[in-house]
Amino acid sequence: MATVRRAVLWVPDWPVVAAMSQAGVGADVPAAVLHGRGMMAVSAAARAAGVRRGSAKRLAQRACPDLVILPHDEGRDSRVFETVAAAAEDVVSGVEISRPGLLMIPADGAARFHGSEAALAEALVNSVAELAGCESAVGAADGLLAAILAARTSTLVPPGTSRDYLADAPVGVLPLAAMERRQREQVEDLVGVLVRLGLTSLSDFTSLPAGDVLARFGPVGMWAHRIGRGEDVRPPVLRRSEEDIAVSYTFEEPAQRVEQLALVAGHVAQQLDAALLEAGVRCGKVRISATTERGDTLERVWRTDVGSRSGAFSQHMTDRVRWQLEGWLSGTSTGPEPAPLTSLGLTAEDVVPLGSEQAYLWGGVSGADSRAQRTLERVQSLLGADAVLAVREQGGRSPRDRVLALPWGQEAAPSRRIEHPWPGRIPDPAPATVLPVPEPLQVLDAGGAPVRIDRRLAMSAPPTWVRLQVDPRDERAAAARRHPSSGHVGRGENGPSWGLAQPVEAWAGPWPVVERWWSQDASRRACLQIALRRPDGSPGQAVLASFTAGAWVLEAVYD
Repeated sequence: MATVRRAVLWVPDWPVVAAMSQAGVGADVPAAVLHGRGMMAVSAAARAAGVRRGSAKRLAQRACPDLVILPHDEGRDSRVFETVAAAAEDVVSGVEISRPGLLMIPADGAARFHGSEAALAEALVNSVAELAGCESAVGAADGLLAAILAARTSTLVPPGTSRDYLADAPVGVLPLAAMERRQREQVEDLVGVLVRLGLTSLSDFTSLPAGDVLARFGPVGMWAHRIGRGEDVRPPVLRRSEEDIAVSYTFEEPAQRVEQLALVAGHVAQQLDAALLEAGVRCGKVRISATTERGDTLERVWRTDVGSRSGAFSQHMTDRVRWQLEGWLSGTSTGPEPAPLTSLGLTAEDVVPLGSEQAYLWGGVSGADSRAQRTLERVQSLLGADAVLAVREQGGRSPRDRVLALPWGQEAAPSRRIEHPWPGRIPDPAPATVLPVPEPLQVLDAGGAPVRIDRRLAMSAPPTWVRLQVDPRDERAAAARRHPSSGHVGRGENGPSWGLAQPVEAWAGPWPVVERWWSQDASRRACLQIALRRPDGSPGQAVLASFTAGAWVLEAVYD
């Protein structure tokens, strides 16, 4: 299969670079971006201090007490990356954003214009450093994965040698070629299986017969087999079999508010999705263009690999269009001076007949999402719209206040804005499970006496033990209560059953939260984050407890 010569511009640790830039944190400050249970990106200073990607928050802070932890924001990463894309476009036209932090550039024509691939790489790195203020690396090779790996080492792989270049690479590099989170997770699962089978290098894997790989690992395995041989993720488009499809929107008045852009982005993305379905085609990339009040024209190309899954394309492009427009309006690019927008256009490129696209970057089109959507709609029709809820984040101080539950399929602006200061908010990370109703909890000192917090936030003693309430419906708890000598549970004064006291490994707080002190429904409490320790001495569960009205309650549980 033919391959395309391409250059890749890569900005290392882009999520943390974007977060530090927006937060005004200096480049020499150790910082990391927290997402879920661990750090998804770590700055060079933090790595030097011992913080690693994937580290839990407690372990990262233990390695580097001065670590600045920043929240994950996919929209911010995309908006700020406009600066890098504009800087690269100052050197060569036709740059394509594969994902925030990674740009693809057609190498052949650009290299001829600049004299050589080495001159092109030097011009790109210098332009990004001068105009975007961040370090980058450029590599060139035949095929997608080889070009990405070449960028990570600033290597120019000679034409025709990509397969040899990839041969000694570990199979763990395969997820780098997946551009969507869902795709990347499936490739990571495949890598885990390959390692357990002893296929640790790409040469070990690609030496297997293609038919056996397809039979054993399915479409994802066949995709990885092609990528590992240095081939392209999709065949190069030698002839355009379908015409581009475009939709446009003209603002009645020049738009400069984010709320207005969000609505228009969703509307135009749905229009393009409907136009593609009506024509019976799909596309590989979308060109976003806009015209400003000053008469300037802005353009950017985004690649899309979501295929024709139900609703996935319009949702995917809605986010990309909104982030791109916000980036242009906020002035993060090095292009024309920011100005209100007067028109917006989307053009579908790399158009192929429906069914010929690679829905998940590999394999055929899946109907799982369509079936799930029809099932949820059926449940709502039987039980009512409020019977199926979707959760999103809103502003608030406690984890419970920050959860907004809406009927599935409905969109509504949160009544409490996330970007507001919210003094007294419980610090990140957010707990994984928020209890619908707080449950009683015992926090004890070393002598077994209850720990109390006074109005000045003074604790009667450091927390040493925690006892969680046991569900009385639990058969094991009922058996233990029938045999008190077992020591697993105890009965409190007011009747609740308590589990075995668990030792406290670490704790943080207390954080006071006083709300609506002027009204009758005033709320006053102090929150405490507590990390427990298992009987064998290993780290255990972490909980969020609050002290109010003289008693402790369990608010939420961390993973």
